[in-house]
Amino acid sequence: MTEQAQTQAVVVGINGSQAAIDTAAWAVAEAVSRGVPLRLVYVRPATYTSRVAVKGRPWDVVRAEATLDRAEMAIDHMGKPIQVETVIRRGRPDCVLVNESRGASLICVGSERKGPCARMPLGSTAAALARHAHCPVAIVRSGGTAESDIGWIAAVQNDDADNDAVVHRAMEEGRLRRAPVLLIDMRVDSWVRRYPDVHVQTVAVRRGATRRNDIRSDSIQLAVVGSADAEHVARLVWPAYHPVLGYANGSVLLVRQ
Repeated sequence: MTEQAQTQAVVVGINGSQAAIDTAAWAVAEAVSRGVPLRLVYVRPATYTSRVAVKGRPWDVVRAEATLDRAEMAIDHMGKPIQVETVIRRGRPDCVLVNESRGASLICVGSERKGPCARMPLGSTAAALARHAHCPVAIVRSGGTAESDIGWIAAVQNDDADNDAVVHRAMEEGRLRRAPVLLIDMRVDSWVRRYPDVHVQTVAVRRGATRRNDIRSDSIQLAVVGSADAEHVARLVWPAYHPVLGYANGSVLLVRQ
């Protein structure tokens, strides 16, 4: 197992759940497109003391290695040209993964799908990454591999300072995942509003208004948002006017510069 972090790797938190395995599969395309390793990180609890040993080794270490092996086999079966690193750390998962984000180009954690009417269940680790990670964060729905996902890559065009980076990332994700991109225009000086007689492939939305009723709950596979929405993501508070956050089965990619 690799113990030394590779700068700018795509990092995935692995905890034994199917959501984590699906997240690792989702992240393969991200790592391949960047030409960097995929780094799988398992965090052992800081306070856990194993009284059971397997050939003289603590049971929680054996379990961690088996969990990482399972994730690595799932990635190998995808047949992609990718370097995979695996590492076991000890501590609080949120603290360990925030620290891992210092040398990452993207950090990813999984989230189980709960049906068409459910809100995104967000644990303390994902919330901490949304608030404190030093790189972009992806919160990926279980089952959301690049091969199986359908639906829009959605982003909002607004007047935030980092909006160019958000829209650029959304366009890159559309190309990477061969998915259509939905740009929802909320800019004060929108070209769409200045030329209302011209048909364009965006959705113009007024400040304080939304077109969410026009979008099916299962039609967005990935919402790309900027740093201004980090606290909304961390607290699971979706502003009433936000057009792309909070869809039941949509993943979220939080862009940071």
